[in-house]
Amino acid sequence: MLEKLTIKPLPPSKLEEITSLFNPNTYSITKTVGWTQNSSSDRKKNAPTLTFGGGASRQLNLELFFDVTEPIDDREIADVRDLTNKVVALTRIERDLGRPPACEISWGAAPAGSDFPFTGVVTSLTQKFVLFRSDGKPVRATLTLAFMEFLDPEKDQRETDPEFTTRVVRRGDTLTSIAAEVYRDPTLWRLIAEANSIDDPRRLAAGLRLNIPKLV
Repeated sequence: MLEKLTIKPLPPSKLEEITSLFNPNTYSITKTVGWTQNSSSDRKKNAPTLTFGGGASRQLNLELFFDVTEPIDDREIADVRDLTNKVVALTRIERDLGRPPACEISWGAAPAGSDFPFTGVVTSLTQKFVLFRSDGKPVRATLTLAFMEFLDPEKDQRETDPEFTTRVVRRGDTLTSIAAEVYRDPTLWRLIAEANSIDDPRRLAAGLRLNIPKLV
C-alpha cells in the first residue's frame, strides 16, 4: 500500500488532517547551527577556536501537486481550490489559538531521529495554478511550502537535559521525599503523582523514571 504524506494540525486546532493526492518528488531539510570564531588570534594555531551559539530551528521545504481533472475517490471536484484551501487554512490565525496551528507532517515509517514526523508551522506558501476550465476554475495546482520546526519547550528540555525534568527512583524513595528534594516542599508530592498516573504513592519501584512537572 502506498504511504501518503499527511499534514495533521495539532490540538487544540479543529482543522482536519490533509492527505496529499500525490507524494512529493523531493523535499529538503535545512538546519543552521550557530558557531562563532574567537576574535583573538593565535599564530600558533591553524584556526581560531569556536564558541557554540545554539541551534536554529530546522526548515522543511516541499511541493504538493493537486489535480482534479479526474474524479477523486469517485467524487467529481470542479475547482482544485476546494482542496488547496485546506492548506491555505494552515497559514491563518485561529481565534482560540491566537496564531496559525502547528502541524505534524508524516510520511510512512522512519528510523528514530529522521526527518519525519516533522512538527512545524507554515512560514511560506506559494500557490501556482496551471490549468483552468472554461469558466475560469483552476483544476491543477502546485503548492510550494516551507515549515519551520515547532518544538514543545518542555519536551525539548527533557530530551536535551533529562536529569532536570526527570528523576530516577532510588531504593527508599517516596513521593514525599522526592518532592522535598526537587521542590523543597514535601507537600507537593501530588503534582508528581498526577504527572505519572501513580495511584498508590506508597509503592514506588526502584529504577522507575518519573516525570517531574515544573512549578508554574
